[in-house]
Amino acid sequence: MAWVSTFFHAVFYNPIYNALVALVAVIPNGDVGVAIILVTIVIRLVLLPFSLSAARTQRAMKELEPRLKELKEKHKGDKEKEAVQTLALYREARVNPFASILTLFIQIPILLALYWVFFYEPFPAINAARLYAFTPVPQLVSLQFLGLISVAGKSLVLAVLAAVTQFFQAQAALSGTMKPTPGTGGFQGDFQKMMGMQLKYVFPFLIGTISYTTSGAVALYFITTNLAGVVQEWHVRRTLDKEAGALAAKV
Repeated sequence: MAWVSTFFHAVFYNPIYNALVALVAVIPNGDVGVAIILVTIVIRLVLLPFSLSAARTQRAMKELEPRLKELKEKHKGDKEKEAVQTLALYREARVNPFASILTLFIQIPILLALYWVFFYEPFPAINAARLYAFTPVPQLVSLQFLGLISVAGKSLVLAVLAAVTQFFQAQAALSGTMKPTPGTGGFQGDFQKMMGMQLKYVFPFLIGTISYTTSGAVALYFITTNLAGVVQEWHVRRTLDKEAGALAAKV
């Protein structure tokens, strides 16, 4: 499995690390905190089209739920016929139910690389072995974010902010692209409710704990990606609403 590690570092880890080092080299005073924010925002912007595609699929799947329920009732006990009719419905609606999964698989290695760079490459030390020939080496590296908070060691302030922003990000997701389907009962309804509770309360605690036990740099990454997630949810929801409005106007 050595090739997996080699591929991961060559395609994801090293480019992100070099981008971070290059930004530290050009940012006034070599502020590592500002560089972390900029790299995280750029990565989120790169992933935005994939997130938008997944959101379109989720919305289309929700619109098909009544018809899928009818198929399930109509072919109750005949799983094979139900599966054939379901796939036909997906083709008719031009919906790929696996699009969201594919999007998730695309995002996971990028986000993991982003997190691990902040976790395994602590400043002010520069890992020259990972730098490209054209990557500038910072002459000055400051671990004081905006001259106020250190991102080198543990920071309770940043950890709390990471937890709070994670809560708001989960709240935005649950009221947007991950909004539970109204009237859903039984196992599916219980599962959606459980996932919602975990996103809103368990994840913030987990993120806050990780942020405090690692470093301020990791906490700042979580804060930035959570705030970017809130903005992304707003943008995705607004875009989908516009597309739905334009489609309704044509009909």
